[in-house]
Amino acid sequence: MPSFLRCTTGAVSVIACAVLTACATQQPAPQPVYASSGAYQSRPAAAPRGTEYAHVTRIDVLQSHQRQTSGAGAVAGAVIGGVLGNQIGHGGGRAVATAAGVVGGAVVGNAIEERSGGGGYARSYRITLRMDRGGSRSYDVPSPGDLRTGDRVRVYQGQISRY
Repeated sequence: MPSFLRCTTGAVSVIACAVLTACATQQPAPQPVYASSGAYQSRPAAAPRGTEYAHVTRIDVLQSHQRQTSGAGAVAGAVIGGVLGNQIGHGGGRAVATAAGVVGGAVVGNAIEERSGGGGYARSYRITLRMDRGGSRSYDVPSPGDLRTGDRVRVYQGQISRY
């Protein structure tokens, strides 16, 4: 019977790790704020269709939002907690201790990851533009780059670049 409990404990640990890994969210790759051409021209020969021009009227720091953790801390904590829990007790008590170790380790591992920089808070910015053809638009971006209030910009397919 002890070998059955050890197999059950191992299976529960593997399933718990798989479930916690599946619950982890991945952060999307940061979106570029500017066109990637790198070279700014004073006057392009022909602007692509759909290009608009504007002036930056405001750049506001938005309220910080909480970043999500990767889940690696939770998985590592679950594994360590499961191993430590398996060292406690005998028989059915060992299986309960292992399961509790997996759950407790996942919670602690996730909290450690948040405190060590995996979570935390991220800033984002709102760039408000006064369009040359009238009206205004706002774009929420992760970084304003080197844009300043008053800069003339070109907007093409949602990307803002200096003009």
